[in-house]
Amino acid sequence: MLVNKWIYIALAVLLGNFGVHKFYAQKPVVGLLHLAFCWTGIPHVIAFFSAIFALFRPSDEHGNIQA
Repeated sequence: MLVNKWIYIALAVLLGNFGVHKFYAQKPVVGLLHLAFCWTGIPHVIAFFSAIFALFRPSDEHGNIQA
């Protein structure tokens, strides 16, 4: 699924603890896992690394990446 790179990064950094960036990328199962374990803080760390990896992923001419 192609998603806008900068929206994905912003969602991962700001709301990554709740898995919003995964729901945006059409990955509801992973998003629900983030949501189920949001009380531990681990999903926020995973989301931060997802944002870092997305930052260095090359985008197409429209600014989209494969998430």
